[in-house]
Amino acid sequence: MSSTDPASFPVIESLDAFPADLKGGIVAIGNFDGVHRGHRAVLDAALGLGHGTHHPVYAMSFEPHPRTVFNPSKPVFRLTPPQQKLDLLRLCGLDGALILPFTREFAGIEANAFVQDILIDTLGISHAVTGYDFHFGRARQGTPDYLRSAGADHGFGVTIVQREEDEGAEVISSTRIRDSLSRGEIAQANGLLGYRWFFEADVRHGDKRGRDLGYPTANMSLTEDCPLKQGIYAVKVRVDGAWHDGVASYGRRPTFDNGAALFEVFLFDFAGDLYGKTLRVHLVSYLRGEEKFDSVEALIAQMDRDSEEARAALGSLQPLSELDMKLLDLSA
Repeated sequence: MSSTDPASFPVIESLDAFPADLKGGIVAIGNFDGVHRGHRAVLDAALGLGHGTHHPVYAMSFEPHPRTVFNPSKPVFRLTPPQQKLDLLRLCGLDGALILPFTREFAGIEANAFVQDILIDTLGISHAVTGYDFHFGRARQGTPDYLRSAGADHGFGVTIVQREEDEGAEVISSTRIRDSLSRGEIAQANGLLGYRWFFEADVRHGDKRGRDLGYPTANMSLTEDCPLKQGIYAVKVRVDGAWHDGVASYGRRPTFDNGAALFEVFLFDFAGDLYGKTLRVHLVSYLRGEEKFDSVEALIAQMDRDSEEARAALGSLQPLSELDMKLLDLSA
């Protein structure tokens, strides 16, 4: 029985620890970085097959991302780091997740060994569901057609989910979403994800300049490989389980020091100490690019306008999907 309760969502990180109650299940296989609409088509197909049956439905994914393993000098930016990916998989209604360590050795196993040793002997699957572009095994021998044939030979079902397209008939992919974030096209990124893109980060001490401006901010650092366009955003932020609306600036503060990039959040109607806390920040809309102002007074006047625009954007917020509703607790 699937659950949105984290305590009842098993995460298995070794084949040796695979639990008996998931054996014979329906497995959705993929990297699932972002758990975007294309990924959820795979997950939904697996959940649909399991509906009304006794078969558990779980995801098989891999860490770290294969592209990072094969090209460590250029690690792929993760739309959803491991824990966030697990949170999303859980909220999708699965019965658990099997996260296999991805190494060059793992990538080099023969496709028939992947099927026999993992899918059959260890997992005892009844059905496998993958996307149209999923490959496995040495030299990517394990094509969708190979998996279909293996299923027919060994007695398990196989469903290959075709590409999921957006409203413009373009394929939905993690790469497109990363590119959208880099251009500040937050509405497009969120539309492809089917929920508001979010990140989690710890609040660090800053120079306290925001207090003097009347906009005390919570300062956070994003990962060095984050492609997010610098600028001003309307955001929803979870603090200690409670939600707050806010406006955020991501950039180098060209009016002042042009220093290292920081993500600075001002929460509306909030009073409290945020230092050391971990915030979850959802990007709702991109308001404008970062600018250098001739005076502090001009900067404050623009910040007032930004806050008004952010409040308007947040005041008309509607869920993008059932998953978005769950993430933002909009169902309450």
